[in-house]
Amino acid sequence: MNRLKSKIRDIPDFPKEGIIFKDITPLVKDPAALKLAVHQLMQPFLGSNINVIAGMEARGFIFGSLVAWEMGLPFVPLRKPGKLPYDVQSVSYDLEYGSATLEVHIDAFEKGDNVLLIDDLLATGGTAKASCELVEKLGATVAALAFVVELDFLNGREKLANYRVHSLLHED
Repeated sequence: MNRLKSKIRDIPDFPKEGIIFKDITPLVKDPAALKLAVHQLMQPFLGSNINVIAGMEARGFIFGSLVAWEMGLPFVPLRKPGKLPYDVQSVSYDLEYGSATLEVHIDAFEKGDNVLLIDDLLATGGTAKASCELVEKLGATVAALAFVVELDFLNGREKLANYRVHSLLHED
């Protein structure tokens, strides 16, 4: 995993002072590293009952859509408000540096769907928890969540105690 870790750049004081942003653009720029990350994200779920992949805007779209393609499954984007053209369901939540809302089309999931949620980073768990709520509001089940990086010191996993969580890299 050092190969992946070396491809994630720290940007201090972004988006505001005191935050160290984990920039994944060097990772996605390197085809071999990106392929490794995608395969490591999906590996624990091969042969499982997962039948839909969902990704959180925006970096979750990169990894989520690639995992969906590799696994031959549909991909559902969880979007910021005002980006989806059809009827939506939404959930608002707090971030470590503000608040946000996620939306999804009301017909994105079917009752009985087993969803793997994917994002680049697990920090405080706000986005991930809201994503779980959004999936469950539409009658689907969150089978698991997968992240490229988990910031362990922010304890985001605690908000996801009822879910299976898989992270490739851990930052103390």
